[in-house]
Formats: sequence, C-alpha cells, structure tokens
Amino acid sequence: MDVLVVDLTHGGVIIAVELSKLEYFNNVYAYDLYGTLKNEDKKKLLGHNIIIIKDIYELNDHSEAIENHDKDRANVRENEYINKNELLISCPIHSPLTTDEIREKINQPNGLNLTHHETVKLLLKQWKNKISEEKIAVIEVTGVKGKTTTVSLLKSILKNHNPLSLTSLGATLTLNNETITLKKNISITPANILETIKLADKINNDETNYSKCSIESPIRKDKLNSKNHDYRIAIFESSLGTSGVGDVGVLTNIVENYEIAKNTSNAKIAKEQVFNNEYVVIDYYTLTKFYPEKIKRSKMNSFTLNDYDLCDENVQPNLIANKINYNLKNSEIEIKYENIKTIYGNELNGELNIQTFALGEHHVLNILCAVTTALTLKIDLESIKEGLMNYKPVEGRSSIQLKDNVKIIEEINPGLNVKSIEKSIDSVKDLNNYSVILGGKYGVTCEEIDEISLSKLLDDLLNKYDLDLTLVDELGENISSKMENKTNFFEDYLEAQEIAIKKGKNILFIYRSNYSQINKR
Repeated sequence: MDVLVVDLTHGGVIIAVELSKLEYFNNVYAYDLYGTLKNEDKKKLLGHNIIIIKDIYELNDHSEAIENHDKDRANVRENEYINKNELLISCPIHSPLTTDEIREKINQPNGLNLTHHETVKLLLKQWKNKISEEKIAVIEVTGVKGKTTTVSLLKSILKNHNPLSLTSLGATLTLNNETITLKKNISITPANILETIKLADKINNDETNYSKCSIESPIRKDKLNSKNHDYRIAIFESSLGTSGVGDVGVLTNIVENYEIAKNTSNAKIAKEQVFNNEYVVIDYYTLTKFYPEKIKRSKMNSFTLNDYDLCDENVQPNLIANKINYNLKNSEIEIKYENIKTIYGNELNGELNIQTFALGEHHVLNILCAVTTALTLKIDLESIKEGLMNYKPVEGRSSIQLKDNVKIIEEINPGLNVKSIEKSIDSVKDLNNYSVILGGKYGVTCEEIDEISLSKLLDDLLNKYDLDLTLVDELGENISSKMENKTNFFEDYLEAQEIAIKKGKNILFIYRSNYSQINKR
C-alpha cells in the first residue's frame, strides 16, 4: 500500500515522516498543497525517501513524480508503482481539496481516507499501548472557545500528576511542580501531538533531567521507575477535532459553527471527531443543539450553568453550577453533579464548592468543563478545589493587569469571535467606570471574524447602554467603517489605554492577536 499526505503546511511534514517509518507502506507521497514547503522540511522529507508532489496530477504517473524531484537523494524504488486499489490518503479535515476530489483527479476511486487527526491516532498506536500499561490517562481538548484555558485549569488541578501538555501557548512538561517548556512556537495542529510526545521522551531518556514521581493517584497505582514515562497524564489541545487517542475527549463548546474547507464543511462536523475518544466531556448546550443523535451515548458527561431553558427538557446535564458569586479576585461557585461516569466504570454524585478566578459566564463554563473532566478521571475533590484556588489565569486570556491603579482586564486571543466578545462585554456593560477597547490583527488564525455581526452587536450595545467604546488597529478600523454609531478610533491600542487611564477608568481590553506578539511591544 502507498500513502499520500496532503498539506505540508499544517503538520503534514511530521505525519509523512512518521508514516515513512512504518513497515507496511511501499511509498509515501507528500503533496505541497499551498506551495509553502521550506527547504529544511524538503530535505527532511527526501531524507526519509518521501516523494514530494507539487501538482496532484503528478500522481497519475509514478515515474513522472520521481523525475520531478531529487531522485538520487530520495532513493525511491523506481520499479514500484502505485496500486490503484491501495492508496491511503491522509488529508486535513479543513482542506479545500477533499479526498474525493483527489481520487477523481488521479483516477483512483478506491482506498482508505483518513483525516490528519485519524492518522495521528494510527501513528500513536504503539505509544498508546505503552502508556495504557503504565496507567497514564490521555485527555484531548477541542472546541471553538476555551480550549487553552480549559487545559490550563486541568494542569493546575492535575499538577501532582506531572502533566505533559500541548496548547496554543506551547508544549510543556511539569515535573514535581516545576514546568519545563519543551517548545514555545508550536501550533495545535494534530501532528504536533506527535512532536510534543517526542520532546517529552527526550527529557525522559536524559538521566540528568530525570525526576521520579512520588505521587500516588487514582490514575497510577504503581510507582514510577526509570523505564516508564515521567508524566502521569497527557493533555493535548487540538484544533478542529481530536485524534481519538484520548481516554477522555473534551468538547468545550461550539459558540459559532463557522465554515471550513471552502464552505463545504463546518466546525460541528470537524469537532464531531471528539466522539472517537472512549469517554466524552461536552458542553450541554452544544450536545443538545448540535449532536442530539449522541445524547444516548453511555460514556459521556455534560456540564452547564443552572439555566438551560433552551435545551432538551428530557435530557439532564451531569454537572451544573447552582450558584455563582462573582468577584474580581475569587468568584465562588456552588457545583452539583449527578451520575458522572468515570474511566473506572463507576458513577459519582455530590456537591462541590470552589473559589477561583472567574469574571463571567464563559469563564465559569471553562471551569465547569475542567471540573467535569477531573471527575471523569476520578480526581479527589480536594485536589480539584486546591487546583482551582491556586489557578493563575493564562496571560491575556481573561487575566487582570494593574497599571497606575487602573485594572486592565485582558482578553487577548487569536480565536476571538463575536460570541466571545459579546460575553466579555456583558461582564462590564452596566459599569460606568469601565472603558472597552476592542481591535486586533488579521491573519492570526485560519478563520477570520464576522465583521458584519460584530458591528451590529456593537451598535446594539451602544444604543442600549452608556458604553465607553474605543476601536483600535486593523480590525477596529474595519468595524468602525461598518457601524452606524460613531466611535473613538486609534491605530495604536497603547494610546487608547493611556487616555482611558488618564480618565481614571478601568479597561476591558479585547484584542485579536497572539499574546506573545502583544507582549513584544
């Protein structure tokens, strides 16, 4: 069997290299869909005997594909041709070129089609078997909003289990409460789960960095030894779905069902891959609105606020927040849970009162998601309470800075969308001592923001409330041109902040960007 890996921009290089190491593929082809292949990656592919394709029609003639590339360095087998009935295609779920279109173009109707997520699961089969023997649990987290925050909350709750994690902020490994950054600039494409595991293995195999774990937990009954992994749990944030390698798959929400793959697919379809995990934790509203056919799934726990009038009356969530007292420092949340299914096969019922950082409903939902996941793993209540009490917000993600006695609530996120902006403004719209500064950059994620909906939202808010609103940067300028109401505009958000500070106003700063890029200014 031969294999074709499509898209070398979003993790395809890693996937192609790992597939080339398996014994049961004769040839591995890598299609540079966007024409973005770097020289160093090209050398890496050729060094693993991978045939690089720049035009999909090259696959109609295997010898032409060889001739178009560095035959000597690739060291390909010239006498072997594609078996037209045995071609596996690995393609990102958001690809503008579908597997059906590829097969039609190269006249190969038969074969197995896998998403990049599913291919990663295939490549992780041996690793998964090993960590299962060691009783190490795996959590995969996807969703439209709240992924990074949910992983950060789980890392705080599970800090004693030496978590290995991948988020949009980087790949890290925690050893004895000290966090090691494995790699900073790493995306949450599914292929980087493979990269994160390899980076952790380097630490694990280096005796100078090796630390034994003395923690006894429900996740691990026997003590760690040098032949096993340092981490006792792995948490992977993933875009547009999960690989299915998780003991628990988490879907935080679908607050916007945006289009992908040239409008031939959407977030709902992509994130449905979460159900490929053994257990699923899911936002109750997302479950009942987008996946009603999954409601009767046995190994699943849902969570929500104590207000679900719009949902299915016949379906009860497993975990709810009965009462919430908001505070800028520590909010108090009373939680009730019933029939929580754990990975050990039993069910949990009870109540839990926690104190943690939460400024609004969308923050609380992230917390409920993390708590539900922790209970699914059968983590004890004291660890959950302590982890949330000591939780420090992710920089820029609903965190608070103090400048000249003025509070600046930062909502800096490359994935900001209209719904998340609305939720953020909801928390301060009734307060006259707050200024809202909103803007950002383009091109920080694959999905751009719905400017028409956002401009309408801001007009509605300005018509209803005495909202002090300032728009900034590229996004702010475009939104300003589409609004009926006139608003303040500054190219530089720092100038807007200084004016608000001089007025003595606290600031809600909503900015579409990566926090690392903002922090450099």
